[in-house]
Amino acid sequence: MRTEKYGLKVDDKLVEFVEANALPGIDISSKDFWRGLAGIVNKLGPKNKELLQKRKELKQKIDSWHIEQRNKQFNSAEYKKFLKDIGYLVDEGPDFKIETTNVDDEIASIAGPQLVVPITNSRFALNAANARYGSLYDCVYGTDVLGSTSQSKSYDPARGAEVIAYSKNFLDETFPISGLSHADATNYWVEEGELLIDGKKLKNPNQFVGYRDETKSPEGVLLKNNGLHVELYFNRETPIGQADKAGIADVILESALSAIMDCEDSVAAVDAEDKILAYSNWLGLMKRDLTCNLSKNGKTLRRRLLPDRIYISPGGSTFQVKGRALMLVRNVGHLMTNPAILDTHGDEIGEGFMDAMFTVTIAMHDLDRKSGNSITGSVYIVKPKMHGPEEVAFTDELFTEVEKALGLPQYTVKIGIMDEERRTTVNLKECIRAAKNRVAFINTGFLDRTGDEIHTSMEAGPFLRKDEIKKQPWIAAYEDQNIDVGLACGLQGKAQIGKGMWAVPDNMADMMDQKGSHPDSGANCAWVPSPTAATLHAMHYHKIDVFKRQDEIKSGGKRASVDTILEIPVSKGQNWSDDEITREIENNAQGILGYVVRWVDQGIGCSKVPDINNVGLMEDRATCRISAQHIANWLHHGVVSQEEVMQILQRMAGVVDMQNANDPAYKLMAPDFTSIAFQAACDLVFKGTIQPSGYTEPVLHARRLELKG
Repeated sequence: MRTEKYGLKVDDKLVEFVEANALPGIDISSKDFWRGLAGIVNKLGPKNKELLQKRKELKQKIDSWHIEQRNKQFNSAEYKKFLKDIGYLVDEGPDFKIETTNVDDEIASIAGPQLVVPITNSRFALNAANARYGSLYDCVYGTDVLGSTSQSKSYDPARGAEVIAYSKNFLDETFPISGLSHADATNYWVEEGELLIDGKKLKNPNQFVGYRDETKSPEGVLLKNNGLHVELYFNRETPIGQADKAGIADVILESALSAIMDCEDSVAAVDAEDKILAYSNWLGLMKRDLTCNLSKNGKTLRRRLLPDRIYISPGGSTFQVKGRALMLVRNVGHLMTNPAILDTHGDEIGEGFMDAMFTVTIAMHDLDRKSGNSITGSVYIVKPKMHGPEEVAFTDELFTEVEKALGLPQYTVKIGIMDEERRTTVNLKECIRAAKNRVAFINTGFLDRTGDEIHTSMEAGPFLRKDEIKKQPWIAAYEDQNIDVGLACGLQGKAQIGKGMWAVPDNMADMMDQKGSHPDSGANCAWVPSPTAATLHAMHYHKIDVFKRQDEIKSGGKRASVDTILEIPVSKGQNWSDDEITREIENNAQGILGYVVRWVDQGIGCSKVPDINNVGLMEDRATCRISAQHIANWLHHGVVSQEEVMQILQRMAGVVDMQNANDPAYKLMAPDFTSIAFQAACDLVFKGTIQPSGYTEPVLHARRLELKG
């Protein structure tokens, strides 16, 4: 059933959510809300369609060019000129600096980890928001950071001793004591505003910023390095506190400074029911009344947002630090529509219009709150899958219209630009210019970026294997340019420059070895898959002063060129063995099936999916996009036949079935291969060349709606 609102035909349940839940408590009437949304749809809907049509036209021109060049020597200069002639590559304007104001410190001036979680899962959302502080002891004890994972369900004193030693080494490196190791310290106390450790001081006494409990022997000591807090928690009643000479029961690290509550790639939201769930959880976070129940050791626990943390300064005054991550919200891009609302012609409206209006309206519950999510009064929206400066400018216009409709000052809404489409990458400076008063975030992402690389250059030839693509010069140039352009445009001290996800959540030792490259690259945030990973990754930001590193990068000059980024990672005549081809298709097919079966059948938008070697990998629509486009490319160029791919899909469906044998909600794909989920996977592969920009959403949404119907 639907209700008409200023020409829009809105699902009744969505109307009820807006008028009974979203609007009460803020100074926006139902009339103003629906009239404002209708005005946005009528004004910007046609322009949105024009932008999508331009994507198609540019793709057709690029396809035709590659087809014409097939028997010729590739000329990079001619290719670049062609891209300029068709308007794909635009001329760069003069240098400029962004003018974004009212940006919170977690975005502008502190570097640290960033979580990304599906907003439709309340437990995940609360875990992420509460991941501002994490136990180093727990994270080291329970993962493979020490070389193996603890197998004991009870406390193991030997492993506890290893955890203490590891943590004390971190403290010695980060907060050194004059003439003493934290490993040998027996007593920490505060006297006349100074922290004394066995009578000695920190080499940098300014690193001591507060404590808990008013006695000389504090319950907690708060330290600070590179803008990040670390608390030493004392409690000799715990086993690990008893084992420590000084009674330190935990080392608590400021971890996830920010968290992206995702309405896009990590969720499966295809109709009004799904969107209401997403918006309801965002509302609960903004109103701070979101809760969820979970069972632990036979008990039911209620999880809610944590309060701020209270400390006493060295001077004796009380102060507080935020107890929760700064929350951003990721809206969907310009492509998708949603049946929750129809326009005056009976067509589905752009889902991006819905997300912008709904998420900003809901965020207004928090904007006038002291110690709210944003203490500067900003709303942070990450906007994905924008193609070039025109589409960024369109998003800026959309946010301006939302602000007008809701009576908010212009530029209240900040924009996070996902640099994940090639037309944005090669025009990044002009993309930033198009939203120079809103930009608070730019970010690279290998998976979506590679998916677009394959789809854009589908006719250029068969692409290299995925592991070979990662080694090509274009990807390093892409990562370097994102930092270089961001710094040149003045993002330092005003915005986040981010790096992508660590996709292997169980392999924390490898993450500790490798992910330090992100802050070392000059990125002041990087994505992690869990609160545990956030706490461990925070250690990298203590070792590396990112803002100092950014100064070094700026002084070194430009490191990458668009010419290198435009090098297409095709095989150039390379021949693979039959085994290599089969193995590549199997790996792609297994990942697609393992992800799609949960997406379509269970509505799970982000999963830890076992790969072909049974290693759990975080999969979302970005990972699915690259795998589907890669097979589609090899099919298109005859590297493999449709019959061979179908045989592999069917074989891997059996593997995925076995990997999910313990999931009572799982529906088998084999042996009949007629399930909607299996058909969705086939669509992604066999119809991959005709999907808009190679995106997976049209297929997944259609098949999920088919199942729900």
